Formats: sequence, C-alpha cells, structure tokens
Amino acid sequence: MDFRFDLSADAPDLYGALSNVTKALGASGLPTGLKHLIDLRVSQINGCAYCIGLHTEWAQRDGESRERIAAVADWPASPLFTPDEGAAFAWAEALTRREKDRLDDLHADLGRHFDRAQVAALTMAVAAINAWNRVGIAIHREAPAEQAAA
Repeated sequence: MDFRFDLSADAPDLYGALSNVTKALGASGLPTGLKHLIDLRVSQINGCAYCIGLHTEWAQRDGESRERIAAVADWPASPLFTPDEGAAFAWAEALTRREKDRLDDLHADLGRHFDRAQVAALTMAVAAINAWNRVGIAIHREAPAEQAAA
C-alpha cells in the first residue's frame, strides 16, 4: 500500500517532535497500562484502524488482559475498570469529542483520582494520541493485520 506521504521522511523534525512527546509521556509517571487503554479508546473514537491494532498489541504485550482490552469500547458498562480508570476514560472521551460543557465536572472527578501532574500528563496523552490518529488517517496507514495480509 502506498502512503499518501511519509511523515518521518517528509517532515522528520515534526515527526521527531511528536515522537518526543510520546517518549516523554512514557516517563511521566502515568501508568503504562492506563496509557495503552487511553490510546486504544481514543483511537476507537477516531476510527484509526492502525492505532487500534497497534495499541491493542502493545497493551497485550505489557500485560493487559484480552477481556479488559475488549471491554474498553464500552467501559462504562464494564466492572473491569477502577474508578480512576473510569475518570481517565471519561476525560479522554470528552477531550476527543470536544464536550466542553462536561470538562469542569470531569476535571473535578479526575482530581479525586490523580494529582495535578498526572492530570496534565493524561491531558497530553490524549492530545498526543489524537495527533497520531490524525496522522495515521491522513497518510492512509493500514491496520497491522491488513499490512500482514498484503
């Protein structure tokens, strides 16, 4: 499959900058499992097949159960997630869907589960995966299974 463009080759400084944000998030203290699940949920909302496959794979690699990964799509109905994970999912969804009217209430709930630095890191994680999703969709990146079949 031909990509529309190759961000890493055509704009290496910009690709590197976004990659550096992602690397910094890994060192931010945000739990790795939560980061994977947030990345997966935001990718589901945005319809980025490549990122859904990638973050599913990474979550499994780092110990998330298949059951929890599958439940992310309907996390409010699942008993598998902790209250702090639920608060993080709600925040991520509201930011991704631009639900400005809910942010004050959701931020107050986040404060019961996370400190200010964690809220900032979670917010940047949502921003970063939204950016990666947009890039993946723009370049017409295939899901990992589609790549293997090609």
